[in-house]
Amino acid sequence: MWILTTIGFFSIVQKPRQSGLTIRSRVATDLDRLRTTYLPTLSATVAGAGTDYPYRATVGREEFALALAQIARDITYANFKGEVARRHGHERERTYSKVWGVLQELEGGSS
Repeated sequence: MWILTTIGFFSIVQKPRQSGLTIRSRVATDLDRLRTTYLPTLSATVAGAGTDYPYRATVGREEFALALAQIARDITYANFKGEVARRHGHERERTYSKVWGVLQELEGGSS
């Protein structure tokens, strides 16, 4: 699962032989914000232990589900990209906008 939020971008997976989840990120401070704001049980960030994301941490499935629910409850903005720009600056907002633009290619498709 990919999640773009106002606190960061995350890729969440369940690795083989893992009961919990691995949350991966391209930016270490995104994991720090997730831990501080919503998920205090998130493990310490590990750098360089994976192949496609430089930073990762682990957490229990139920704790992650509760954090997602709180993230949803905290949505108060009318424009997601505008809120990202306000919180993180226009460079991050431009990156998210590029993803948004590429995903527009799905419109009208059958998948």
